[in-house]
Amino acid sequence: MNKLIIAAIGGIAGGVLLSTQVAGPLIAQEDRANASVYEQLDLFGDIFERIRANYVEEVDEAALIEAAINGMLTSLDPHSSYLPPSDFDDMQVQTRGEFGGLGIEVTQEDGFVRVITPMDDTPAMAAGVEAGDFITHVDGEALLGLTLEQAVDMMRGPVGSEIVITIVREGVDQPFDITIVRDRIRLTAVRYRLEGNTAVLRISTFNDQTFPNLQEGLAEMIEEVGGLDNLNGVVLDLRNNPGGLLNQAIRVSDAFLDQGEIVSTRGRDPADGDRYNATPGDLIEGLPLVVLVNGGSASASEIVAGALQDHRRAVVVGTNTFGKGSVQSIMPLAGDGAMRLTTSLYYTPSGRSIQALGIAPDILVEQRDPVEVDEEAEAGPARRNEASLRGAIQNSTLTEDERRQLEEEQAIAEATATLRNEDYQLAYAIDILTGLNALGPRGN
Repeated sequence: MNKLIIAAIGGIAGGVLLSTQVAGPLIAQEDRANASVYEQLDLFGDIFERIRANYVEEVDEAALIEAAINGMLTSLDPHSSYLPPSDFDDMQVQTRGEFGGLGIEVTQEDGFVRVITPMDDTPAMAAGVEAGDFITHVDGEALLGLTLEQAVDMMRGPVGSEIVITIVREGVDQPFDITIVRDRIRLTAVRYRLEGNTAVLRISTFNDQTFPNLQEGLAEMIEEVGGLDNLNGVVLDLRNNPGGLLNQAIRVSDAFLDQGEIVSTRGRDPADGDRYNATPGDLIEGLPLVVLVNGGSASASEIVAGALQDHRRAVVVGTNTFGKGSVQSIMPLAGDGAMRLTTSLYYTPSGRSIQALGIAPDILVEQRDPVEVDEEAEAGPARRNEASLRGAIQNSTLTEDERRQLEEEQAIAEATATLRNEDYQLAYAIDILTGLNALGPRGN
């Protein structure tokens, strides 16, 4: 008994000794790290004072500090940055769906400004700016070396004023200029229409109005076709959608899911992660769904596409998405400014990280440029079939209602064929839904 007690005490003593031996170097290492940080801060203060005292011209001290803060944040990743009061106000207005500018979503890549996407019905889209373009100059002034916020500031200006941006585009040998007239950008979050009996929901951004607009548009189209039973399915068009509010991406995903995880976020501390789950209820009660994406689909768009794809709720069609899978937290600071800091990454329900990979479509479909149709050549010689033969027996087995339905189906097919020339990806999505619908109701 005594031996056991002594052994236990010996173990405790040994553990205390080991703890002391390990903790000592760790504390010393932390002290050295802290000393190094304070030395660097002293160096920063020294440089700041020397610039104030010795620079060839008098400096704006506030601007100098702001530039230093921005440099610190932008060195982390393309999406972390300092937002001075004016930019913070603009960002808050933008999430409500109205702001002034050109109508492009941009990021910074290797010091260059890259267009994520032009927004629907904006001056940039009308002028021909494309996703993937690099903007090198604004009104002849180079953007290289500026922060993203500084570059964006150069593109802002009074409504109605003119701006010339210089574009470098893959596949085009020389840079070229595009002239754009600035306008007030009013984003309509969701546009909707019927293509035959297929509902098309075009989501251009995720702002406060996105889910309400989607819900309203879907209800209107269902009523127009006479109920869900008459709807082929839904095309959710997320092409060139740069993202926006996380809560709206969750609500849009939830609109078509009954259960399961929609998205999770994971930061440096596992305890800070969040999971967002679907609630019961599917607005289209399991009808087929196709999601359209491309290289301009980013962030919140990728969350929706990834969630619906992982749950096998939708067929994702188009091209690989942008791959913006990081979460930025907006942290208000003293002086009415704010800091945008990357704090975590998005993960789809299956555990895939979106970051730098994006969402790969289930069916890869490249967009085709519209072609000029020669109506005479397309008509060609008269088509010969049984019905065109002289004296052919006419089919009298069809009722008047059946004949009318056949004519309606043929008109829808012809309209889809026309759409295929205008928007090949959308036509492809509608073809998928038409094919699925032809198979009849799905089993549970």
